[in-house]
Amino acid sequence: PGRAALLWAAVLKAGPGAALSHETAAELHGLTRKPAPLIHVTVPAGRRVGPVPGLIVHRSARIAEARHPCQIPPRTRIEETVLDLADTARAFEEALGWACAACGGRLTTPQRIAEAISQRARLRYRTALQLALGDVTGGVHTILEYRYLRDVERPHGLPGAERQVRVVRGGRSEYRDVLYREYLVAVETDGRLAHAADGQWRDVRRDNAAAADGIVTLRYGWSDVISRPCGVAAEVGAVLARRGWPGSVRRCGPSCALPRP
Repeated sequence: PGRAALLWAAVLKAGPGAALSHETAAELHGLTRKPAPLIHVTVPAGRRVGPVPGLIVHRSARIAEARHPCQIPPRTRIEETVLDLADTARAFEEALGWACAACGGRLTTPQRIAEAISQRARLRYRTALQLALGDVTGGVHTILEYRYLRDVERPHGLPGAERQVRVVRGGRSEYRDVLYREYLVAVETDGRLAHAADGQWRDVRRDNAAAADGIVTLRYGWSDVISRPCGVAAEVGAVLARRGWPGSVRRCGPSCALPRP
């Protein structure tokens, strides 16, 4: 049987009111690119489903509210799917990553996720997610962008930037991750471990086009933002200062790698 038949079989085996959930619902919503090896289904609390190889059964007293009203095969709503995955995440950043992916992919909004959070009596990382969703509303679309904002920009006193700034060029839309518009400085964060060749040249062309507009582009990956946030802040601050920023980078704390004044 094909994938669709297997998913339908899982729902039917689980009984009335069941819905595909967690990684399987994420697959159907387009939140993940490849199917998980196990099929996840959520059933009403109190229901017992016998062991089935390849099937993971979750129970919820709110599955009727969490289930999407019309999509088939039956599945949890995208916001509920994000929170299910966040609740089982091994770390907060993984939990936030699901929210960033859903909002960045325009599958939902931070406001809808926040509303879904308010409907749950218990949720792992509740407070941290609620706070971080404000940054997602401000344009943070990836974990790396969140870490740049949290560990580089804010604690080192850099000016507030615009995020996910849309630029139309040749009839096509491009987005700048971070733009200090007043000083014509852009910061691009790249969370990919490796670029495909076409991705590398696309980024080069974008940076070149920005340079033609007078914008200096700084590009940072995981190792930069996670391992040396103070050094990144110093570099960004130096470029901003050369472009007219009157402020100065400050130390983020006693262990900051920046020299003492």
